[in-house]
Amino acid sequence: MSPILFYGVPEGCSLASIVALEWSGEPYHLCRIEMPEVVSSEDYGRINAIGETPSLMLGDGRVISESMAILNHIASGHIRKGLGFQQGSAEFDRLNQMLAYLNTSFFNAFSPLWYTIEHELEPDARKALTAYGVAKVEKVHRELEQLLAGRKWLLGKAPSLADAYFAGIARWNDFHNVVDRKQFPALNSLYERLQENQAVRFALAIEHEEPAESTGGFRGHVTLEDAIGYLKHAA
Repeated sequence: MSPILFYGVPEGCSLASIVALEWSGEPYHLCRIEMPEVVSSEDYGRINAIGETPSLMLGDGRVISESMAILNHIASGHIRKGLGFQQGSAEFDRLNQMLAYLNTSFFNAFSPLWYTIEHELEPDARKALTAYGVAKVEKVHRELEQLLAGRKWLLGKAPSLADAYFAGIARWNDFHNVVDRKQFPALNSLYERLQENQAVRFALAIEHEEPAESTGGFRGHVTLEDAIGYLKHAA
C-alpha cells in the first residue's frame, strides 16, 4: 500500500504535505478529513490521537503526525531531488530553522483569529482577541519580509519544503483579511509565485474538490474507513 496522507479541509496547513508529496514523485493516496467534524471523531482518533491533521500513514502501518515531521520524512528520502539535505549540513540547518520559524511564529500568529471563529465569545473578548491576532499577523509578515532578504525563495534560488509550508499557511491572511500583502513586496512575490506552481495548484484544486491534474504520484483518494482497515491489517 502506498502512503496515505490525511489532509484537513478547509484551509488546512496539510496543503504543504500534499505539495511535498507531489514534488517527491512517489506514489501516494489521500484521505480527506473535514474539520472540525471528522477530525475530532473517534474514528480519526485511531489515526491521530490528538485529532489534528496532517497525518501520514506509511506502507508498513506506521503513522507520522505534525507537519514538520512529515515534511522532514519526505525530505530525507529525496535529497537528490533537492527536497532535503544531509543531516548536519548547513543547508539542513537552514531548512529546519525556516520550518521552525514558520511553525512556531508564522503559524501561531493566526491562532487568536482562528479561536474567535471556533469559539463563542463575549463581544469585548472577541474584539480584544482579534486585535491581538491582527498585531501578531502583522508582526510575522514584517519579520518574514526581512528573512527573505530579497531572495526569490525562502532558502535561496530554488523552492524548498519551507516554501510548501509557507503556501499552506500564508493563505490564512486572505481568509481572515488581516494585512495587505502588497505592503511586503518580497513576501507577496513569493506567495504569487507559489500560486502558479503546479503542485500548489493541484493541492488547492484537491481541497476545493475541483478537477485536479497530478504531476506527481497521486493514486486517488481512500475513505477513512478503508484507511483504518489498512491500519488494522498492518498491525
